[in-house]
Amino acid sequence: MRRARSARAGEIMEKERVAAFFDFDKTLLDDDSCKYGIQYLWERGRLKARWLAKLLVLHALYKRDLCSEEKMVRFLLTIYRNRRLDSFAAETEEFYRRFIVPHFAPNILSRVQEHKRQGHVLVLVSGSLRYLLEYVWRDLGFDHLFCTDLEVGPGGFLTGNPKDGLVTGEKKREVALRLAREQGIDLSMSHAYGNHHSDIPLLESVGHAHVVHPTRELEKTARKRGWEMLTFR
Repeated sequence: MRRARSARAGEIMEKERVAAFFDFDKTLLDDDSCKYGIQYLWERGRLKARWLAKLLVLHALYKRDLCSEEKMVRFLLTIYRNRRLDSFAAETEEFYRRFIVPHFAPNILSRVQEHKRQGHVLVLVSGSLRYLLEYVWRDLGFDHLFCTDLEVGPGGFLTGNPKDGLVTGEKKREVALRLAREQGIDLSMSHAYGNHHSDIPLLESVGHAHVVHPTRELEKTARKRGWEMLTFR
């Protein structure tokens, strides 16, 4: 009887685990890492002016919600087409230390540390790429990393397409639901942080949603639902 009761208590405790899901760009980071990545590659002569001009047009449309996040990310991934991942990965640590570390948002970074102190499961979930985010995941002590992987084609060359899809929009909700099932996480007690209206599916999945310098559409949703709004500092 005691063993059965103890086992049931253990199951209840496991189901009551709490997670904190963090988006990366313009949430944990106070800017867009892609902007710095493009600057870094341009300085090294690895981008063409025609590609950059098209990016500027797409970015202007994206800022006006006339271009989806998925379309924007898919275009950005064309940087990698017909190149090898190791040619980028070799420079990642320098890029990370120079551009990423100085731009961690202090207010959101303190939330990461507070969740860690409370023993919450820390989850970094982003459409950004694994070879960069692994540094963030390791340095900040996240428990799980869900992000976009690059597809490798024949001869070890990158195709410029994502492997297994982009971790954006509805995919983030799927990640949260799957992790909750596998890890016994109570999403009603869990937290999520995001900045873009494409993060709404993830934010809706938890009991405590927090928005960081939100887009106009996300701000409207946050106000209607009483979600906490945060600044970078």
